[in-house]
Amino acid sequence: MIKRSLSRRSALKSIASSVLAPALVPLVATAQADKKPWWLGNGMPQESEDTPKIATAISLRDGVTDKAIRGVVQIGVYHVLAGGPEIPWGAEKLQPIVDKLKAAGVTLGNLMISGFPKTIYGKPGRDEEIEKVRLSIQAAGKVGIPVVEYNFYAHRAMEGYYEQTGRGGAGLTGMDYDRMKNFPPLPEEGTHTAKEMWENLTYFLKAVVPTAEKANVRLALHPNDPPVPLSRGSEQIMATLAGWKHLIEIVNSPANGITFDCGVTRELGEDPVEVCRYFGSRDRINHIHYRNPHIEKPYVKYDEGFIDEGDVNMLAVMREMVRVKYTREFYPEHPRAIEYDRERGPIPGYPGGGGYAGDLYDIAYAKAMLQAALILEKG
Repeated sequence: MIKRSLSRRSALKSIASSVLAPALVPLVATAQADKKPWWLGNGMPQESEDTPKIATAISLRDGVTDKAIRGVVQIGVYHVLAGGPEIPWGAEKLQPIVDKLKAAGVTLGNLMISGFPKTIYGKPGRDEEIEKVRLSIQAAGKVGIPVVEYNFYAHRAMEGYYEQTGRGGAGLTGMDYDRMKNFPPLPEEGTHTAKEMWENLTYFLKAVVPTAEKANVRLALHPNDPPVPLSRGSEQIMATLAGWKHLIEIVNSPANGITFDCGVTRELGEDPVEVCRYFGSRDRINHIHYRNPHIEKPYVKYDEGFIDEGDVNMLAVMREMVRVKYTREFYPEHPRAIEYDRERGPIPGYPGGGGYAGDLYDIAYAKAMLQAALILEKG
C-alpha cells in the first residue's frame, strides 16, 4: 500500500456522493435501531448483531462531512473504517467523529494506526512511540471503536505494482515481483532479518496487547501485501501463512488478531476458506478484507481484478465467515478503475485502482454474497 505517509490507508480516498435530501439523513439512524426502518422489506436477510458487517472507507482528514455520510448510507453501508490521526489519539478528538456518525446510524468500527517506525525497526525511542500507541488504544476504547488495525512492514513492495487493462478497458492492478526484487535497501530503512522483525513485533505486542484487553479493543495486524519474500533486502514476517499463525501465538489473546485478507491468502497460494476457518474458529480474525485476485504465480505475479472474476470463491469465503460467527467489519477493498470514475478526474491510489463507482460495484456484490450466505446457512 501507498504510504499514508507510509500507511496503508493513505491510498484510500474519501467517499464522494450524490445529493440526498438532508431531511432523510436522520431516518438512517433507525436502520441501526431496534425498530425496523420502513424501507427494508421482508424478502432478504439483512445485517444484524450476529452477522458480518459490510464496511467502506471514509476520510477523517477534515472531520466527517454530511456529504461523505450520505455517500455511505445511500449504498446501504452502515459501518466505516478510516486512517487514524497522528498519534497519540485523544478521546476528545475522536468522540465528535464517532457521535456524528452514530447520529446518522453509522458505526466507526476500525481505525488504522501508524507512526511508530522506531518500534518496527527496533531503534532507540521506541518506548516513547509505544506509549503513544497505548494512549491511542485507550482513547479508541473510551469512544467505543472496537478494532485498531496496523501494519508491521520492514518495507512494502509497492514498486512491483503496475496498471493492467481488464474487461472493456477497465483498470486492473498488476503485481510482478521481478520488477523490484533487486532494488537496493533504502537508507532510512536499512535491512532487517526475520529474526529481528519477530523480536521487534514481540516487544510491541507484549507492551500493547494488555492495554487493548483493558480497553476492550482488538488489534488487527494486516499481512504483508504484496506478500513477497524479500523486499529491498528485508525479510517480511507476515508474508506467509506460517507467519500469521505464529503471530497469534506470541500473545494468546483475542485482542491479538489478524486482518484476514482472502485476496492475500490466495496470493500466497493458500485456500482462503481453510485459512478463514483456522483463524475464525480461534476467534483471531479481527477485521477482514474481501477481494479477488487472479494468480499467475504465488508470491510473485498476480493481478487484482474485479471482485467477481478472480481465483477466490467469494461465496464460499462469505459462508465460512458466517459459519465461524464472524460479526465484525469486512471491507470490499481495491475497486477497479471504470470509465465513470475516470471521467470525473484523477483517481488516487493503486495503479489501475478505482473510485466511488468502483466501490459501489464491490459493495453491491458483497451485499449479494452476504445475503446469499445467510439464506444458505439458514437452510
